[in-house]
Amino acid sequence: MDLNPAQREAVYTLRGPLLVLAGAGTGKTRVVTYRIAELIRTGTPPQRILAVTFTNKAADEMQQRTAALLGKRLKQRPEISTFHSLCVRILRRGIKALGYPTEFAICDRGDQESVARAALRELRMSDAVLSPADLLYLIGRWKSAGVRPAQAVQMAETDKEHLAASAYRRYQERLRATGALDFDDLLLCTEELFASHPASLKAEADRFDHILVDEYQDTNGPQYRIIKALAAGHRNLCVVGDDDQSIYGWRGAEVTHILNFKRDWPDAKVVRLETNYRSTHEIVSWANRLIAFNRLRHGKTLRATRPGEPPRVLLLEDEQTEAETVVQEIAARLSNHRRKPSDFAILCRTNEQPRAFETELRRAQVPYVILGGRSFFDRKEVRDVLAYLKTIAYPHDEASLLRVINVPPRGLGPGAVRRLNE
Repeated sequence: MDLNPAQREAVYTLRGPLLVLAGAGTGKTRVVTYRIAELIRTGTPPQRILAVTFTNKAADEMQQRTAALLGKRLKQRPEISTFHSLCVRILRRGIKALGYPTEFAICDRGDQESVARAALRELRMSDAVLSPADLLYLIGRWKSAGVRPAQAVQMAETDKEHLAASAYRRYQERLRATGALDFDDLLLCTEELFASHPASLKAEADRFDHILVDEYQDTNGPQYRIIKALAAGHRNLCVVGDDDQSIYGWRGAEVTHILNFKRDWPDAKVVRLETNYRSTHEIVSWANRLIAFNRLRHGKTLRATRPGEPPRVLLLEDEQTEAETVVQEIAARLSNHRRKPSDFAILCRTNEQPRAFETELRRAQVPYVILGGRSFFDRKEVRDVLAYLKTIAYPHDEASLLRVINVPPRGLGPGAVRRLNE
């Protein structure tokens, strides 16, 4: 297997608790999948391996990579899933003990908003006082910390939080009355089931001999306690993550889980993946210098495998100047044929930031694609406004006229539009 020494140590350490500190671009997913494959090669039945991650995409990628490594030797798939999918399966088997039906419903965001709106209406709270979206945000924050309605009432500090705590109780009562759970309840109910029914915990823990957790720095309280309970018997727990990449504290993630892993598992082995295969030496060096200011971290220093141009920091007046400067730089490099458009990437912090860049890229006639979101100019309302402007500027532009002739609705049916078109 094509692994560096640190990766090999992480892959072949198969017994006992293991913390793999995987810096950005150091081959984390490769280590996880190779480790699963090695467990199976050395005799662990695939169905007795549990690997947990945070997204369906990551889980699917792990399954595919593991299958590719083992080929025909993989007779049965290991259990690779998200936390929520894992909890659904656990609860389908044991939630009756908590008084819920086995075939409980799982609320999506729309369902949650309806229940939240009904709870607020019952308490005679208007949107001006507390909106359903604000209520759901606070409920989500409480649930991510494992806080129940009664605890929320005690913990509330502001007037808004006191109102939300009251509505939280009504929200949960309404869910319970219909035998439904929201996504956060999947975690909370699993934790409650394990705490109140030891037989259920034993039955679930006995299903697995090895547990792997990806992105461990992103776990919240309930997720942390569920994994700790499942692994307590066999203690074959491998967690992979990077405390330097903990960015989800706002949604309940607690970086202390990865920082205190050795406290929870005193005999744990720690392996550091420090060879970065993604970035250049110059970028990695800057990152090392910046993150060194964080004192609450595991010590590690990334090393890059390839050189590159030194980074530049430009402090510009506003977002428009920023977009103009960046696009001018790209256009200049394209004009002398040193680069092609796909050599460049513009990373944006928010969904609104690409708008100024798109405008400048169009003006400079630089082709581009939007990844991970919709182009500002592809949004229906924007296309409609542009169609109106084109109709005014170019009276013979029939396509634009037909797009907006009934926007907003003017009572023109298909027949009337067809006759106008003729």
